[in-house]
Amino acid sequence: QVYLVESGGGLVQAGGSLRLSCAASGRTFGNYPMAWFRQAPGKERELVVTINWSGGATYYGDSVKGRFTIARDNAKSTVYLQMNSLKPEDTAVYYCAARAGMWQPTSVRETDYDYWGQGTQVTVSS
Repeated sequence: QVYLVESGGGLVQAGGSLRLSCAASGRTFGNYPMAWFRQAPGKERELVVTINWSGGATYYGDSVKGRFTIARDNAKSTVYLQMNSLKPEDTAVYYCAARAGMWQPTSVRETDYDYWGQGTQVTVSS
């Protein structure tokens, strides 16, 4: 079992930045590919970005490429999401997820991930 806790969400103006953190506990964090998803009101949960166990491979959703950056610190059992140039359409609940399997850039569905955090709200005002 892996337990995930997100933090760092909040209210920010368009063009601003936020950094989300996801702290993991339980089994060896470094064994798990990780991802950030988001879900806006009335919409399906969508992949933001995924990262392999070492941090050497990533896959970004088209809507955040060039603006968001994922990183992980296995020594701290934490994955981060740096969000720059935020837009109102980035408003959503952001979820951290862990996959109990090999990393693949095609792991973009909710069902590809086994463990989830409770989410943190990000609101971008125009």
